[in-house]
Amino acid sequence: MRRTIFEPEHELFRESFRHFLETEILPHTERWEREGKVDKSLFRKAGSRGFLGMAIPQEHGGGGVDDFRYNAVIGEEISRSGTAGAGLGITLHNDVCVPYFLSYADEHQAARWFPGLADGSLVTAIAMTEPSTGSDLAGIRTSAVRDGDVYVVNGAKTFISNGLNADLVIVVARTSDDPHGGLTLLVIEDSMPGFERGRKLDKMGLHAQDTAELFFTDVRVPVANRLGDEGMGFFQLVANLPQERMSIAVGATAGAEAAFELSLSYAKERRAFGRPIGSFQHNRFVLAEMKTEIDVARVFVDRCIEELVAGELSIERAAEAKWWTTEMLKRIVDQGVQLHGGYGYMLEYPIARAYLDARVQTIFGGTTEIMKEIVGRGLGV
Repeated sequence: MRRTIFEPEHELFRESFRHFLETEILPHTERWEREGKVDKSLFRKAGSRGFLGMAIPQEHGGGGVDDFRYNAVIGEEISRSGTAGAGLGITLHNDVCVPYFLSYADEHQAARWFPGLADGSLVTAIAMTEPSTGSDLAGIRTSAVRDGDVYVVNGAKTFISNGLNADLVIVVARTSDDPHGGLTLLVIEDSMPGFERGRKLDKMGLHAQDTAELFFTDVRVPVANRLGDEGMGFFQLVANLPQERMSIAVGATAGAEAAFELSLSYAKERRAFGRPIGSFQHNRFVLAEMKTEIDVARVFVDRCIEELVAGELSIERAAEAKWWTTEMLKRIVDQGVQLHGGYGYMLEYPIARAYLDARVQTIFGGTTEIMKEIVGRGLGV
């Protein structure tokens, strides 16, 4: 089915990023998977080629084009190439973290941080999840107590992507007891005393993505590092989460397409009982179901991208896209492993890595259950 959401300039951008993947990411992916993190120089290389901060104004070194379709191109190519672990740091930086700076940084913060966000010298992370708090933002306990011109921050965060490589961490901290109006976004810099990184967490999949624990002990954060007004953190998060969830949906859909192509190719080549396994009716039906489900999801996701670009995407629609596509991805890769038989269980086959990398998609960015709750509340029930 022909896609209509991209212009020629987006396809040129795709060709350029695909070349970047082939030269700067794919040759190092196996090493990064073993080491549990990408080389930090990857961000500098991406920035130098215009693949970071596309929406950052040109006067601060960015692309000056606020168009999520460029982000979608990067996310799709990363997922299709099987480098989700290595590339997730780039999509997290572009799709999740930079928008907070764009929306809430004042002119002084923009001058300080935007050039580094665009050229890759400043890698970002966002720290919401705590050891005892997942999707429940109202349960956040990391505290930030005002002391003159600084906030004194104490607490811990976990499951933080880019946690080891990050230079700037957007920390969601509690500045009052109000469940929603008591959260504030503070930018903590890696050089601040009292900020420590804990374990590099050993995950089921996405091994090249550095995921870590973060600890804050009497970290003195200047008020000048606050993003937006005090007490507005919850509402800032709610406003920015739809793009994060669309970023996940884009990657999930492209990942499902890649898993299908792997499975179809294998079904045509692998022979059993003297014929290709794809020629058996059951397997043909499985492949037909996979293809149909992906095509339906692709149309919906593309429409959501159009709404996001137009500023019309609702919280509920983003939640629909996120939960449906990630659950679909799980089904597609599971069927792909089954079609591969014993070889599908071998990590030397890309479908096995896709299976491991897919599992977290229904969890991060808001679990499927939370997404359904958001959709359900939007229905007035």
